[in-house]
Amino acid sequence: MQLLHLDSSVLGADSVSRQLSMEIVARLRTLYPGIRVMSHDLAANPVAHLSGAHMAVRNGVVSEDPALNADLVKGDSYLEELLACDILVLGVPMYNFSIPTSLKAWIDRIAVAGKTFRYTEAGPEGLLQGKRAFIASARGSVYPPDSTFAANDHQESYLTALLRFLGIEDIEIVRAEGIAFGPEARAAAVTRALESIAAI
Repeated sequence: MQLLHLDSSVLGADSVSRQLSMEIVARLRTLYPGIRVMSHDLAANPVAHLSGAHMAVRNGVVSEDPALNADLVKGDSYLEELLACDILVLGVPMYNFSIPTSLKAWIDRIAVAGKTFRYTEAGPEGLLQGKRAFIASARGSVYPPDSTFAANDHQESYLTALLRFLGIEDIEIVRAEGIAFGPEARAAAVTRALESIAAI
């Protein structure tokens, strides 16, 4: 069994999403002894955002740019790691109602027609069926589903929509929210999240 673990927060050791994602990985190591873990820090070692040059190579143009070619290799390796994994763990803070751009850059390398999804006469079909995903979500405010503020959540809603589009239906969100409401609120949110991880 293989696990792919990605963190995207820019806060390093101060990051709640990193704390939660590491706890999820530790819990899964306990549940599945011998599981192989591949980890990436997308904030510290990001893949470049897609450009016209990237798309030109995808369409058959030969690149003589060493930096671009190295980045294309990195992007291809991310795709292969995702295809090979059984479990995906994402550490994702909310930045301005959405996800970090480093994670979006990773998504743009793995959401590839013919690899992780395909278009059919019946519509799009995800090709990653059978995989399991955990989202370690951290956000400063709260977004109750029955509130008008819920419409501002383009973090968890986007990720779950994307993963389902790619064929991953088994998605579990471990959430610490309201962490910007003060030290006590942050500590309580983290404690609740850690309790849910212990119950995995």
